[in-house]
Amino acid sequence: MTLEHLDFIYTPSDDVAADMRYFTDVLGGRLVFAIDAMGIKVAMVELGEGSPKVLLAGHLEGERPILVYRVSKLAEAMADLESRGWTAEGTFEIPQGPCCSFTTPGDHRIAIYELQRPEVVAHFAGRRDFA
Repeated sequence: MTLEHLDFIYTPSDDVAADMRYFTDVLGGRLVFAIDAMGIKVAMVELGEGSPKVLLAGHLEGERPILVYRVSKLAEAMADLESRGWTAEGTFEIPQGPCCSFTTPGDHRIAIYELQRPEVVAHFAGRRDFA
């Protein structure tokens, strides 16, 4: 399989702090970090052991979340998907490594990334810039 694991659900938030409190206080999630830096406000919450981390993002446009899948090698995954009719929209870097995002014909947002910096989440774990 080209897509290895759904690591993150990156979802837009109009009020990251309020959403973060709901996900932790009401849903019982564990706050991994809450960062407010360089014009970006984002909180990572873990809702269940082994489940994808939810990233509540104030800077993310649109209404649908982005499903972020890990792949073994980004270039190879992109080539495999292209051979099946997929079209890339844009490549960029996320803290964990290179990434490529796209939208399906049904308007679902998906990204694939190669995990090159696995220490990033641990580095930010516990950081809380807002409540």
